[in-house]
Parts: sequence; C-alpha cells; structure tokens
Amino acid sequence: MPQFFTDQQLQTYLDEGLAAEMMAQIEQQLRTDADLRERLVSLAGQREAGVHGLGEIWRRHRLSCPTRTQLGGYLLQALDEEHSQYIRFHLEQIGRRLCNANLDDLRHQQSELAATSRSRRQRYFQTSAGHLKRDP
Repeated sequence: MPQFFTDQQLQTYLDEGLAAEMMAQIEQQLRTDADLRERLVSLAGQREAGVHGLGEIWRRHRLSCPTRTQLGGYLLQALDEEHSQYIRFHLEQIGRRLCNANLDDLRHQQSELAATSRSRRQRYFQTSAGHLKRDP
C-alpha cells in the first residue's frame, strides 16, 4: 500500500536530508507511483522557479544543524548537558545524513590521531632507551 509523503518530506528528500530508511521508502515508491513522481517534479520546479517557504530555506541552509566544531565538542563530551541533548536528538531523531557523516569523520580522525600519538610515544621511548640515567 502506498505511503503518503508530505511536501516537506519530499523537499527534504530533494536535499538528501532524510534518514536513509525514509530516503529508501520514497525511492521505492517513486518507482511505481506516477502521482508521487509528478508531485516531486512539481516541487522541484517550484524550487527552481524561486518559490521558497521559510521551512525550505531553513532546511536548505541547515540552520538547525550543529556545526562541525559543535559536533567535535559533543564527541569530546565538552558541551553542557542541554547542548549535548540537542545534538543527540538531532543525530538520532532527525537523522540528518550530513551531520552523521561529519560526526563519523570526526570519530575517524580522533581514532587516527590516537593511533599516531601511541606510535609517536613508542618511537620516543625506543630512541631514548639507554640514554637516560638513573639517579643514584
């Protein structure tokens, strides 16, 4: 049975801003539902013609999305609880793929940095072994 998608969901779909599951549902239905395809073409046409609503502008410019710096603070647990809760809600409930991709990238950088730091410490220790004197 076809699912009804709101214009807002379809606009967000055009921005690739929905969670992966919702994107997949819309794509699946687009394959068989000519009316949905027609609505999507109409919405895309309105966008290209410059017809924008406040919600569209808000979503397109990602005004409610945390910055990369804020995501880094969240990852390091350096934010106050209220701000952390908002970012957690944004990532888990809103499910913006761009925000989750940024967070995944920051996690990857953090793990690479930790591995590099361990390797550097080990090299320092190995090069200084035998050169340090013990106090009598």
